Amino acid sequence: MAKDLKRLGGEGELISQICQGRSDLFYALIEPYERSVFAIAYSVLNNAADAEEVAQEAFLKALKGLGSFRGDAKFGTWLIQIALNEARRRLRQNRSHLHQSLEESYRSEDTDYMPRDVADWREIPSEALERKELRERIEETLKSLRPIYREALVLRDIQHLSVAETSQALGISEDLVRTRLRRARLQMREALAPGYDGSWTCGFKVYKSVRPW
Repeated sequence: MAKDLKRLGGEGELISQICQGRSDLFYALIEPYERSVFAIAYSVLNNAADAEEVAQEAFLKALKGLGSFRGDAKFGTWLIQIALNEARRRLRQNRSHLHQSLEESYRSEDTDYMPRDVADWREIPSEALERKELRERIEETLKSLRPIYREALVLRDIQHLSVAETSQALGISEDLVRTRLRRARLQMREALAPGYDGSWTCGFKVYKSVRPW
């Protein structure tokens, strides 16, 4: 895909051509970001069907608004911002029957849960993470994180955006990105840490004899 973009003149030239009427080139522009857009939508909604719909809506909005893209941020970051806003809008709609706004779930972080294990979840050896039950547990733990933490973790650790890009995508300071990321990593690590009896303790499930260390 990088070669295709280079052949077409790079993102800047591609955007220029699309804005001049070459809408047939739009897929070449968004293809490198399809997985990232879906991932951030899914991190908010926890539902694959809804995330897919949001991703498609984000692409349509990006196409319609491409003329307003000024290049202050990378195109991918701008696209993820659109997807994130659309996913949050969908989530507010889904929760409207509860008479509770999305902002209530984004309460102050000053009194938030603090994990007891200070290690980083990424330190778990890759051979352990290859185990099916642990992969499933990672997915479950991601879903259990508060949205503000899950979003930061997905963008930074899974989609590999930089801290600056994550900050731009989420519309928060880089320091706040680091704070949310640290807490997300700690909660992931605690959920995946071995129990005191030498087995993996994951919520209500205990996986016997699985010690990756």
